[in-house]
Amino acid sequence: MRFPLTVAHLVALTAFQLAFLLLFVDVRLASLPLALFVLLCGVAPFLPRFGFFLPILSRGSRSSPRVALSFDDGPDPAVTPAVLDLLDRHGLKAAFFLVAAKAEANPDLVRDILARGHEIGSHSWHHFPMLMLRGRKVLREEVARAQEIFRGFGILPRAFRPPVGITSSRLWPVLLDHGMFCVNFSCRGLDQGNRRVPGLARRILGKVRPGDLILLHDVKPTRATVDELLAELEAVVRGLEERGLEVVPPCTLLGRALMLRRLETQGAAESFYDDLAGTYDQEQFGTAVALSRNLELELFR
Repeated sequence: MRFPLTVAHLVALTAFQLAFLLLFVDVRLASLPLALFVLLCGVAPFLPRFGFFLPILSRGSRSSPRVALSFDDGPDPAVTPAVLDLLDRHGLKAAFFLVAAKAEANPDLVRDILARGHEIGSHSWHHFPMLMLRGRKVLREEVARAQEIFRGFGILPRAFRPPVGITSSRLWPVLLDHGMFCVNFSCRGLDQGNRRVPGLARRILGKVRPGDLILLHDVKPTRATVDELLAELEAVVRGLEERGLEVVPPCTLLGRALMLRRLETQGAAESFYDDLAGTYDQEQFGTAVALSRNLELELFR
């Protein structure tokens, strides 16, 4: 499948042009632009907000005092139900980027997340931390298998959050094949997957800004109790309110739905196109009708 030029393509083109021009100045300088490009390729995957290899959604507009919450690595029967209850108490909606293997093992939790009005994104099948550094075949299998699991719940995630936020040049074509886009985050408490819970609220509230998509985790802490984690999450929510930041659903903050629902009654096709129409031009990603057609085939096959 053809896919649009990325920042990486443009930087590569510029590097080669500069290298060519420098040949006429000093041959020894010609390798510098190419070396810088290679260095950038090595660093870019580890910068969650840097859309070097593909477009990345990581925040909303800075002009409005709104933020959104997202939870990674679940569902976890020891934590997810309590997180859902906390969100209900405050009337908040969040996005849960689920590990598909855990979703398959905890189907009731997935249904509960959906029943309470939250959105679900894909966090891959197994959550290999260095998934993006593996071969394209492994990456394709991880994304495809996860989509199959989620389809069994009557949904199709459009948003994919790579494990640990690491991206690579292999990810963009794989996501296009599944009609998906990449969502990372712009604010996190460096909780290391709930291995560092104490001070979580302080770390987040000390740097959160309007438009931020906040990264949290709904997995059992390793060095704290679940109650301590919930206390930190409660402090995050209350602190955002005190700072005048409205917590909105991630789809509202980002301006696009993170998942599609497959309706088992009449009107499924109408619902699909209504959902797509609002941001049709943006959803194309420059690939004509390829993306919307893939979404349709995935959703209704």
